[in-house]
Amino acid sequence: MSNLLDEKFTVVPGVFNPFAALLAKRNGFKAVYLSGGALTSSYGLPDLGMITITELADMVRKIHEVTDIPVIVDADTGFGETLNVYRTVRLLEDAGAAAIQIEDQVSPKRCGHLDGKEVISRENMIEKIRSANMARKKSLIIARTDSRAVKGLDEAVERARIYIDEGADIIFPEALTSVDEFKYVADKVDAPLLANMTEFGKTPLIDAGTFERLGYRFVIFPVTTFRAAARAMDETLKALKSDGTQKNIMNNLMTRAEQYDVINYKFYEDFDKNIAERDKKML
Repeated sequence: MSNLLDEKFTVVPGVFNPFAALLAKRNGFKAVYLSGGALTSSYGLPDLGMITITELADMVRKIHEVTDIPVIVDADTGFGETLNVYRTVRLLEDAGAAAIQIEDQVSPKRCGHLDGKEVISRENMIEKIRSANMARKKSLIIARTDSRAVKGLDEAVERARIYIDEGADIIFPEALTSVDEFKYVADKVDAPLLANMTEFGKTPLIDAGTFERLGYRFVIFPVTTFRAAARAMDETLKALKSDGTQKNIMNNLMTRAEQYDVINYKFYEDFDKNIAERDKKML
């Protein structure tokens, strides 16, 4: 199994590409969350189940190539039914996923904090969890339930209990609306719990310390880094358009030295130099 559950409590920032994952590790985080919402937005697409499993697995692989930080992967509804879920888990684990999240929404899914979503039957989700369990070798399975907004909090609790009994390792109750609701779930569900602290959604802003005191094992900030980067890029483009120069925004830019440090430029430069020197000695 993944070592994600070795930690008592883990704050997990969302990432959408390898550079963001490198920054997260550099800033001391122990895991990252590859957000479907952030990833699809980075592709210029809405979070409506539009990307494919191969696109998602490719990004996991790219992140895993440059950093060993554990990656929790948002796999939406598993990209289909039981057979698709089996393949999804196999592909994502082979790509380097430490944990794989599957939700109980109807396909095509919607953002968990938007109205109009629907959930599949308990039986259908049980089949998906069983399929995921048969596919995985060491990755953790996170079962997300979106039923709070559709069928009420007690249904979310009941589904969480069933999903754990069927083999899920972690429960993700989506779109809870208050600290009291998070406490209610924690009191009723005896399992590792993951809280979603997205902004501009149905959940008020709650700090990580509160989630830890409530007994949650993880809190994710799935789209925060993307939204911060998007705002920074937009402001930069406005400055370039209006001023025709970057002089007035230089203090907002990461320096070349900082950029190269993040991507471990010196390692690759020295590696190439050492190989070239060895080749010369062999001639």
